Amino acid sequence: MPPVLLTIAASDPLGGAGLQADLATFAALGVHGASAITAVTAQSLTAVTAAEPVQTGLVAAQIDAAVEHLGVDGAKTGLLRRRETVELVAERIERGVLPAPVVDPVMVDGRGRRFVSDDVEDAYRRRLFPLARVITPNRAEAELLTSTSLPTAEAVLDWAQTFRDLGAAAVVVTGGAFDGEPDDAVITASGHAWVVRGSRIATDNVRGSGCTFSAALAANLALGQDLQQAVSAAGRFVRDAIAASAGWRLDGPGPVSHALS
Repeated sequence: MPPVLLTIAASDPLGGAGLQADLATFAALGVHGASAITAVTAQSLTAVTAAEPVQTGLVAAQIDAAVEHLGVDGAKTGLLRRRETVELVAERIERGVLPAPVVDPVMVDGRGRRFVSDDVEDAYRRRLFPLARVITPNRAEAELLTSTSLPTAEAVLDWAQTFRDLGAAAVVVTGGAFDGEPDDAVITASGHAWVVRGSRIATDNVRGSGCTFSAALAANLALGQDLQQAVSAAGRFVRDAIAASAGWRLDGPGPVSHALS
C-alpha cells in the first residue's frame, strides 16, 4: 500500500479548496488520502457563506478510525475552526497517535478575512505550532503572526527568528500574494533560510492553491523527499495546477486543477 496521509480539514462543496483539494492532491501524487472533517461549509467562488464546525468528539473518532484501520504515515491540517479541535490534534501528536503534521494555519484568507477567533490563534501558537513538521502560512497569516507587513519573500527572511520562535521544525511562507513574483520563503529551526523563486501565471483561478501546496508538501515528505526537494516539488505542482485551470471561465475566481495528466 502507498503511504497513507490524513488531512484534518474543512469541506469545500465546490471541490477547489479544503479537504477536497487535499485528497485530490494526494491522489495525483500517488499517496492514499484519509480524512477527518472539521467543519462543513457552504461557499461561493467569492465567499464562505456558512460554516458549521464538527463536534470535537466526532473529529477525534475520525482521526482514530484512520489510524486504527490504515495507519497514518503523514498528516496535514487545514481549517480547524475551534480551539478544542486544535487541542485535540496537538494531544494526538503528543501521544504518538499522529506524526508531526504539515500545518496550514487557515486563519486568514488571501483577501485578508479572518477565519478564527483569538483563542484559536492562541491554541495554534501554544499547542500546535511547536509540534509541527512544517507550517505553511500565506502572506496574510504570516503578517498576523509577525504583526508587520511582509511584501516579499526577502522581507520574510528578515523576520526569520520570529518564525523560528513559533517552534516548528520549518516554516514556509507561500508567496502567491506577495508583490511581484510568487516566491516562497523557507525558514528552518536549524538556522537555514532560503527563497524558492516562482513565476506568476495571469489568471484569477487560484482558489485552493494554498491548500494544494500544503497537501503536496505533505505528500512529498511522506514519499521520502527532504524539505528542500519537497518544497520545490510542491511549488511546481501548484504552478502546473494553476496553469491547467488558467483558461476556465467562471463567475468569480475559480479553483486550480488537480487533474494534470
